[in-house]
Amino acid sequence: MSANTASPLPPAQHALKPGWFTVNVLNRAVGWLTRHGVSVWGSRVLAVRGRKTGDWRRTPVNPLTLDGRRYLVAPRGHVQWTHNMRAAGGGELWLGRSAERFTAVEVPDDDKPAVLRAYLKRWKAEVGMFFDGVGPDSTDEQLREIAPKHPIFEITRADG
Repeated sequence: MSANTASPLPPAQHALKPGWFTVNVLNRAVGWLTRHGVSVWGSRVLAVRGRKTGDWRRTPVNPLTLDGRRYLVAPRGHVQWTHNMRAAGGGELWLGRSAERFTAVEVPDDDKPAVLRAYLKRWKAEVGMFFDGVGPDSTDEQLREIAPKHPIFEITRADG
């Protein structure tokens, strides 16, 4: 089957793996800066325990604050960190040598449109290509349609 005729994955399986440039240049650069205390547009390094090994896994993320609540959005879909987050129920956000422990609860699809809209408003230039043409000005119905493809976790600080 060619790429053009392949049937799409069910939303629960939707995942867009990053390419070589993203893995080896962008993520490494943002991760390095963030680990050294320089936040790029609010970036943090997410550390979450692997669901199979229990080893810490790290990836750069863009936490979003909306109406006093904080969220982690997975623009690439159901990727490894989202599976690990479901299993672990939380993790750590790092900036330099400072870590914030948090617990995480997955947001139901019907509650995602406002979070997706805010996330796309802030980071569309960076991640817009992962949202099937849906943007911050899309209708709630359009945002709800793509919601199953993009896990969102509400995070709450776990340490004082």
